[in-house]
Amino acid sequence: MDPRTSAQDVMRCDLCETAVVQMHCDTCLVNLCKACVGEHILTDESKDHKVVKFQARKSTPIYPGCTFHYKEQCEMFCKQCDIPVCLSCLASEQHLGHELSKVLQVVGEKKDMITKERNELNDTIYPTYQDIASDVQNRISQLEKEYGDLTTAITKHGEDGHREIDKLKSSRQSHSIFTKIHSGKIKSEELSKLFGALSSSSLTSDKHGYSIKTTQKSPEAGSSSPVKQLLDEPETVNTIDTRHRNLWNVVCLIDEEIWTSGTDNTMNLFSISQGSLLKSIKTKSGNEPSYIAVTKSGDLVYTDYLHITENRNQDICVSDDGAKAVVVVNQAGKLRFKYTGHTPAQQIQPFSPRGISTDSQGHILTADYDNHCVHIIDQHGQFLRYIHCGLNHPRGLCTDTFDNLFVAQLFNKQVRKIKYLK
Repeated sequence: MDPRTSAQDVMRCDLCETAVVQMHCDTCLVNLCKACVGEHILTDESKDHKVVKFQARKSTPIYPGCTFHYKEQCEMFCKQCDIPVCLSCLASEQHLGHELSKVLQVVGEKKDMITKERNELNDTIYPTYQDIASDVQNRISQLEKEYGDLTTAITKHGEDGHREIDKLKSSRQSHSIFTKIHSGKIKSEELSKLFGALSSSSLTSDKHGYSIKTTQKSPEAGSSSPVKQLLDEPETVNTIDTRHRNLWNVVCLIDEEIWTSGTDNTMNLFSISQGSLLKSIKTKSGNEPSYIAVTKSGDLVYTDYLHITENRNQDICVSDDGAKAVVVVNQAGKLRFKYTGHTPAQQIQPFSPRGISTDSQGHILTADYDNHCVHIIDQHGQFLRYIHCGLNHPRGLCTDTFDNLFVAQLFNKQVRKIKYLK
């Protein structure tokens, strides 16, 4: 069938472009006729070509390449190190005694987990927050009506007050003997006694656990943070030994306490100055908490495999290890920039971002797991400097109110407190 005179055509071989497709190379993702299979294989004999029938295309799994051993494919996954590994990796002592799984099994588990979370989002979380949004909107409408009624009452109250003053003025002017009026300041307390006072309103709901309150910020709260300069050489202030099998994350509760989590189902609270264990909490599911955070009210929350934070300009900053990038979007979800590492870096391995945090200066800090350092970039995505300080596989990051950096190191199970600003 001539493609120039017909709206449809059969699929043709990618090599000869004339014969009908019968075979497919899963390695190169190329469609072939039977006559061109041999020629295709000979074009690149360095590859292990998986040629299957066209109907069975994509049946051969494509494993990720090993970052440590050239041309090796990773068919296994090390749960302790959270990385795919090849046979050469397994032959080394680095993963001795570690729990291993097949990559395809891990992928299947992740797919099942994503499906479960998506169903939970659609069936439970989304409807709940729809109810919350509807409830908030109804309360806003009610408050707007109450505000309108209050405004009307205030206006009427003011008009009544003016009428009373006018009557008093007319009465005094009509007397033959004028009363003496002494000038002076009128205190706000006296006006409040005469006309009344307004109290702040609030909206709360115990049903959904949210609250909206009208508060007045102090001048200090609205002021911007003082400008701080980066230290020429960051320095380690303190080191805390944790109780985890492998350490993943760290987050500040207050300036003297930190929460940590690792490759077990326990989250530990430590004193920073003493390094002592204050509290331990186990997850209800029994699964490991991949990422932890503390809310503004001091509540500890945990989630699955995700590294995310908010900058002071309300940009959302995400550390995406799969994409080897830090992705930053604004409040509307529009991409601001993508940081993929610093080109003239002292790096041996590709950029491998894990934990992410921000500070009072708007800096974005991310842990470069494979290169044993922390990258500092500004709020526009420009690289500023590295923090090394003898770090070993840094994974989780957080900063306190004084801009001290806390780094969770995977294998030595230590949290380092680092000063990097003047």
